[in-house]
Amino acid sequence: MDAPLTPVPALVLCGGRGTRLGGSTEKPLVTVCDEPMVDRVVRALEGSRVSTTHAVTSPHTPETRARAADVLGVDTIDAPGEGYVDDLRYALDHVAEPVLTVVADLPHLAPEHVDRALADACAGETPTSLTVCVPVDLKHRLGVSVDTAFDHEGRELAPTGLNVVAGGTETVSVVDDERLAVNVNRPRDREVAEERCD
Repeated sequence: MDAPLTPVPALVLCGGRGTRLGGSTEKPLVTVCDEPMVDRVVRALEGSRVSTTHAVTSPHTPETRARAADVLGVDTIDAPGEGYVDDLRYALDHVAEPVLTVVADLPHLAPEHVDRALADACAGETPTSLTVCVPVDLKHRLGVSVDTAFDHEGRELAPTGLNVVAGGTETVSVVDDERLAVNVNRPRDREVAEERCD
């Protein structure tokens, strides 16, 4: 895969309350494989072709903001904490497109997932927006939650939380990879993620 011609920054969405997980730990700081999920996602980005990484935090995640800045050495964008879509829009106003976005609750994200998304989105003369999805039946087989699904070309798909925002044309990339199928939103999701630790 060729590297994108233009530098592509990354936004890690870290502002959610994580109420479905229970407990008092901020969601990005919930551990999987003995490590906070945000650390795992940032490390995957650092091993990829993204140019810079920004943690998008909110008033709901002050400890995550501190960890991102002080421990991980990542720039932070302080979003208002009004929900995923509003916080994403806010953060997009602070970086140039194309930009890769990823949720902090995708603990098995790997550099190759990021690089494939960038290669797919930046393959043409003009970068395109890209949504990386997994088949819903894969999530069902794994026993993890499905919070959002849609039909695409006769297949029921679930977004992974890994995207490229570039304006213009929007495309869907379907990846049949268990690592991208486990978003940690509920206690059972965390159990499944833990079962996949190396």
